[in-house]
This record gives sequence, C-alpha cells and structure tokens, in this order.
Amino acid sequence: MSNQVIPSNHNRVHRDQFHPLIYRVAGGLAVWFAVSAWILFDHRGYIGLALTFISILLLMALGIPLILWRQWWKYGRSKDDRRDAVSLRDWGSGDMDVWGARLHSKDAAINMLLPLAAVAFGLTAIGIVLLFVEPAVA
Repeated sequence: MSNQVIPSNHNRVHRDQFHPLIYRVAGGLAVWFAVSAWILFDHRGYIGLALTFISILLLMALGIPLILWRQWWKYGRSKDDRRDAVSLRDWGSGDMDVWGARLHSKDAAINMLLPLAAVAFGLTAIGIVLLFVEPAVA
C-alpha cells in the first residue's frame, strides 16, 4: 500500500488554448504600444518611417491571426464546438497544456501577457519622461 498523497489538481480540466479575452487583452497591449510610440516619439526627423514599419508589422501580427480566426469561426468549426461558452473564471481555475508541460491557466496567462504589458507600459513611461526632459536639455 502506498502512502503517496493524491495531488489536489488531479481532476482539474486542462485546455490547450487561451480564453478569448486573453487574446483581446494581448491585442489591446499591442495597440497601446503602437499608439504610445506614435504619440510620444513622433517629434522630428525620420522617426516616422521607423514607426510606420513597426505599425505595419504590428498590423500584420494582429490582422493575420484575426482573419484566420474569423474564417475558422465562419466555416471550420463543428456544430458541437462550445469553446466560447467557458467563462473566464472557469477557464482560470483549470490547467493549460503548454509545450508538453501543464501549467495553471492563470500562470500561463500571466506568462503570456507580462512581456507585452512591460513593453507597452515601459515605452509609455519612457516617452513621458522624454517629454519632460527634452525641453530642459535643448
């Protein structure tokens, strides 16, 4: 007879995709990054060209998955597909399969959103500081 304790997460539901709200937040953070770059750094010179290329890349990075998702939604899903019926609270209480490992869903969402949030909010903070420092230096 074994004395091993059964882990408490043995009956948690595990999924292989993020909740749709997590994807929306990630897209919003990418848009925040582009808008803050245009508002805070487009002062003079050739920076507009670099910002245009960055905006085009972000548009493609957000637009292509959105187009593919819409096509799947319209033509490819089965009649009994109920993935969107799961609430964020229920999704967050389960586990998620990530590259052969199983993480808690909340941890997986944080690991995905944290770098995007750091870049978007960090760029905004740097731009605000630059707006205050630039007139004093020039």
